Amino acid sequence: MKTFFKSMASAAALTLGLSASALVSAETTLIVGTWQPPGNPMNAVVWPTWAEWVEEATEGRVKVKIEQDVGHPKTYFQLVEDGVINAGWSYHGYGPGRFKLPVAVELPGLNVSGEAASVALWRTQQKYFAEAGEFEGLTLLGMFTHGPGQLHTINPIEDLEDLKGKKIRIGGGVQTELAERMEITGVAAPGSKVYEMMQQGVIDGVFMPVTEQKSLRLHEVAPNVTLFPGGMYLGSFSMFIDPYFLEDLDPRDAEAILSVSGEKLSALAGRAWDQADVDGLEAAKAAGVNIKELGANDPMTLEFRELIKGMDDAWIESVSDRGVDARAALEELRSIAREYEAQKQE
Repeated sequence: MKTFFKSMASAAALTLGLSASALVSAETTLIVGTWQPPGNPMNAVVWPTWAEWVEEATEGRVKVKIEQDVGHPKTYFQLVEDGVINAGWSYHGYGPGRFKLPVAVELPGLNVSGEAASVALWRTQQKYFAEAGEFEGLTLLGMFTHGPGQLHTINPIEDLEDLKGKKIRIGGGVQTELAERMEITGVAAPGSKVYEMMQQGVIDGVFMPVTEQKSLRLHEVAPNVTLFPGGMYLGSFSMFIDPYFLEDLDPRDAEAILSVSGEKLSALAGRAWDQADVDGLEAAKAAGVNIKELGANDPMTLEFRELIKGMDDAWIESVSDRGVDARAALEELRSIAREYEAQKQE
């Protein structure tokens, strides 16, 4: 009888041990929604690298699964808020009434790399913008900008007068203001549609970073690129996660995910877009694209500088309902970005 009970106890212990082992080895899958072609830096570098960071930081307890094209880019904020996906990214210009503050980094004249701008935006968000609650319902993972926005056109552009009345795809944000000042006909469309629209002659050109000469194959449909010193603008984006997903995790795993996000992730994204610009320019040159690189004192550059006067004040006025010191935030953002850029060059 004793032997029987001993065997039963051993079996129970073994069962409990197996159950505990199963619990320890249980994994949580974190679903990230993404868009843009596979060669885009977000899909080729940023999300895969972050996935590795997360899995390492959580010791394999959280696995990241990347899902492509789960909806229109402008819906990703809502998709994460609704729990359809756990995390995602999008362009602030797709939520113009909601995301006014990050546009600060998009304003012309910053003249830094995407990495420097991304770090500056993240720090400014944390210090000045967070209290405005623009990301209520989401937990920010990172913020970043693409490289300098440039002009890609079917026909060569000799001066800004050549752009008047032309149909140019714009992505929202500060590009909308630029379009109005340039007196062009702005056409709103997701980046994924640009190749087709250019090919069919629906638009005459597009505002985009030079990386898209490669990742969107614009070199096939936009044989002319005009490069402004420092670019015409920057485009700002955010990466975000469902706060309820984080709450449901073991606190150590939630903390681990956030530890490999923030400024670290923002810098990675900016760096990846910078490298993509280098690759895009090389692809454009190899394809025989006519690249017009403007100098600091080129008449077209001076014309552009004149055209953008007053945009800082216009942005400050546009966020007057947000309850933040916008002017101080803009000044600090630029200071951080330029100091970071200077340190990079050392």
